[in-house]
Amino acid sequence: MLTHDPYDAYDHFDTFDDHNDNARPARARRKPKFEDDPQPNRSGRLTESARKRLAKARDDAVTAEMELPPDADRWSTWADGEQGPHPRPDWLITDLAAVDRELGVLKTGKEADVHLLERAIPDTDHACLLAAKRYRSNEHRMFHRNAGYLEGRRVKKSREMRALANRTAFGRNLLAEQWSIAEFAALSRLWSLGAPVPYPAQLNGTELLLEFLDDGDGGAAPRLAQLRPDADELADLWHQLVAALELMATGGLTHGDLSAFNLLVHEGHLMLIDLPQVVDVIANPRGPEFLHRDVTNIAGWFTARGLPDRLSDPVLLTERLLYTAGMG
Repeated sequence: MLTHDPYDAYDHFDTFDDHNDNARPARARRKPKFEDDPQPNRSGRLTESARKRLAKARDDAVTAEMELPPDADRWSTWADGEQGPHPRPDWLITDLAAVDRELGVLKTGKEADVHLLERAIPDTDHACLLAAKRYRSNEHRMFHRNAGYLEGRRVKKSREMRALANRTAFGRNLLAEQWSIAEFAALSRLWSLGAPVPYPAQLNGTELLLEFLDDGDGGAAPRLAQLRPDADELADLWHQLVAALELMATGGLTHGDLSAFNLLVHEGHLMLIDLPQVVDVIANPRGPEFLHRDVTNIAGWFTARGLPDRLSDPVLLTERLLYTAGMG
């Protein structure tokens, strides 16, 4: 894009130059153009970005004319963001005529709030429940430990790199979006591998829509930290966890912040949640350190509740996982 008017040099002339037949007459100084305004290119045609903005404006105008049902909070955002991996589960509502209803807050946190959302097709019984995880942005201090997790992750634009490093308001907003993108990518990859994670339905900016894992009575599935399993249940949950960690290791990954608070028990199955800080064990120089910390933290919880030391030795399990990741 030109940064100046090529004819500005002629603006101070009031007459033709008698010595130059090709000289241009005086021109009125042009008003500055703003990059957000749809502008034609030099050939008189709209640029691709301008064409997309105009198309979106037309779509928004059509949507605005549609009457939102009185009990709905918004139209489905399915067409607006990045969609989850294939094959998509049968329960997921992808109809663009669907509406979203806010049903309440499931969890609040320093980094994100999780809301319960119903997506339904009006005048039908077709509906699904989703957990809407919404990352906080520039008005909050977030991810105080993010420096180590971000090693190995890069953004291409130098302006964005400076903003992230200096934690400007733009940088904090960008950081929130980077975390939502990272979690959506991690969940999509792990779900495709067959790991026990909720299905990542959609990503739209800093909002991540996930499969809602319930407790069978209309509430959310409990976190592992809330439970007091007996000896048999404890051993079963530990073996499930080890299998999940091994599956992550085959992809070169570790959770990055694993604890009994980041594990749900849904219908007897252990489910990994809260994965924005997932660590690439191989690409991140501190990857083995994060893996060892994950294992030590969660093994300590199981040991404190009666799991035999011979099953939950963190050193042996870390070595086993590193070997699985190809680093043994």
